[in-house]
Amino acid sequence: MEGVSELRERYLAEVAAAADPAALEAVRLAALGKKGAVSLKMRELGGMDAEARKTAGPALNALKDELDAAIRARRAGLEDAALDARLAAEWLDVTLPGRPRPTGTLHPVSQVMEELTAIFADMGFAVAEGPQVESDWFNFDALNIPPEHPARQEHDTFFMARADGDDRPPHVLRTHTSPVQIRAMQAQGAPIRVIAPGRVYRMDMDQTHTPMFHQVEGLAIDRDLSMANLKWVLEEFCRAFFEVDGVELRFRASHFPFTEPSAEVDIRCSWAGGQLKIGEGDSWMEILGSGMVHPHVLRAGGIDPEKWQGFAFGMGIDRIAMLKYGIPDLRAFFESDLRWLRHYGFSALDMPGLAGGLSR
Repeated sequence: MEGVSELRERYLAEVAAAADPAALEAVRLAALGKKGAVSLKMRELGGMDAEARKTAGPALNALKDELDAAIRARRAGLEDAALDARLAAEWLDVTLPGRPRPTGTLHPVSQVMEELTAIFADMGFAVAEGPQVESDWFNFDALNIPPEHPARQEHDTFFMARADGDDRPPHVLRTHTSPVQIRAMQAQGAPIRVIAPGRVYRMDMDQTHTPMFHQVEGLAIDRDLSMANLKWVLEEFCRAFFEVDGVELRFRASHFPFTEPSAEVDIRCSWAGGQLKIGEGDSWMEILGSGMVHPHVLRAGGIDPEKWQGFAFGMGIDRIAMLKYGIPDLRAFFESDLRWLRHYGFSALDMPGLAGGLSR
């Protein structure tokens, strides 16, 4: 067939002369693309007689295969040359001394959780855990939170979607760690002393709130516990956590569905000179909520309120971390800024203990 030899010589020369992958791709399209020279020749086969097609067809197929093989070989050669150039430019002298790796640090929230665990373990409290996706019953009903309570509305709680036709109450991202108390009571019964630190979720998204934060709940149940026992536990915790000898707490009557009576707890402090000092001054600052466990909550946990009673409390871990370590902005806790973490972080090997002081 006339022209096949010329096409072969022309495009093999262009393939050999291609200096980079882009130039090689241009040659491939010009020869073998849908509108390439070889493809146009292939279209001419339909207008030939049978004898001519017997000669031209195999010749064009052989040309196509030869050009394709040449292009593949040239592409591999260009890739090898590029790799050789990169290896020559990017080298490492293995005889140089090693560089010290940057040391990792614990996030302040993790540090405070360890401190809480150490303090309450010294008072006989175990750590209890539970799922972060909770049923409506554990998160609300078992805690004596009525259906009309604002916390059970979509503007305050993250509800999980149900499949179409499923009319069961939806699961939620837990709004507090209090459901862990119910699970612990059902699993262990009374007497019991546990704390439940962990993540919680609420529809708070502005400059001073985040949709995910951390709380710790405390629960103690025995035959004759009272508000006096609750007051002692909280005072001992504040002395150990803030590492001050003199702590004064103020209990203000409040209302929580899961405790009765309920109290907000304030701690005496001073803001003189713009610096927070715990245990002195004439100011008061709210740090947690507490109260005696409601009988309905005890029943939900499988405990007879006629024989047992106890107290519970809860506080924000992020908040007390800010107070103790002088962290001014809650949003920085969740920004993953390594500079911030190196400044406020703690050594992973420096485990907090009461004997030598938690943060020393």
